[in-house]
Amino acid sequence: MAGKAIIRARAAALTSQFEAVGAVPVETPVLLPAEALLELYGEDIRGRAYVTSDALRGEQMLRPDFTVPVVQMHMSDGAEPARYTYSGEVFRRQEEDPSRANEYIQVGYEVFDRENPAASDAEVFAVMQDALKSVELRAATGDIGILAAAVAGLETTTRRKRALARHIWRPRKFKALLDRYSGKAEVPQSRATLLAADDPMAHEFLDIGLRSQSEVAERIDGLRHDMAAEPISPLQVELIEALLTVRETLPNALEHIRDLAVDMPAITEATFRLRDRMHALEARGVDVESLEFEASYGRTSMEYYDGFVFGFYVPGRADLPPVATGGRYDALTRVLGQGREIPAVGGVIRPSLLVDLEDAA
Repeated sequence: MAGKAIIRARAAALTSQFEAVGAVPVETPVLLPAEALLELYGEDIRGRAYVTSDALRGEQMLRPDFTVPVVQMHMSDGAEPARYTYSGEVFRRQEEDPSRANEYIQVGYEVFDRENPAASDAEVFAVMQDALKSVELRAATGDIGILAAAVAGLETTTRRKRALARHIWRPRKFKALLDRYSGKAEVPQSRATLLAADDPMAHEFLDIGLRSQSEVAERIDGLRHDMAAEPISPLQVELIEALLTVRETLPNALEHIRDLAVDMPAITEATFRLRDRMHALEARGVDVESLEFEASYGRTSMEYYDGFVFGFYVPGRADLPPVATGGRYDALTRVLGQGREIPAVGGVIRPSLLVDLEDAA
């Protein structure tokens, strides 16, 4: 791997490139309040972030990425529209693979703009692609918003739809819930026995975390209503599963998804957004005819994205992380905006990987 000085110089060149297309350079704290990150990601973030604390500021986390602090900064006092660039270190705990870096530099480009989300998506993708043109990479794209729309349109209870939406980024859990809600999988016997009892609170159980007995009782009551609800129809499950298998070039994927929208009208608007983005990418000079689209792309590593997602990979090197990733995160601005929100999309590059690839070329 290249030395840190070389990597920093490459990062500076990337930020200069982003500044040249209108981005304002910004800096963010290295230590972030843990509360905001835990609210967004849940306790899972503890497995990926370094946690510390002090008497005055409470629990803190070493910056796992830049998106959250940049959104917080913009929602606090940023003008609109806005374009930002940044460069600095992020920190990720590694407990399984010692060869993966736990500290590395990221360079990013973020766009906050209400006028034309499809054009902003295309702008960020094209700017990233241009920044990476020195090496040969494979681009992959997806759209979390299409699956989210499909879930929202299911004919089932609000509680079930919320649970499925919460686990879109956890494919195994999502499938397990879908199987259970459709009757393909049975409720575990221990849970079924508890829920069938006249007074489930009469059963002995351990307190879990900070949940009170009343919260546990409310949870059990919700699960009882869940069991009593009608199963999701086989047709709707089949349509969701068909959507998740879409993996084609972008124009072909659009046609396939349009066909699914005939029986799944809830995804119609999301399909229009996909069409508009494809045209915007084409207008930016992107070769959409060969651009890969995968409906399930981004579901394992991009939990705050809620629309367009993309990544750039080294062909034939599945062992390497992506050189760049990005996507749309409108919902994140809503969560952090304290009543305000704005369409937002961005991407990050790992200059250390880029330098290694350039040296090897």
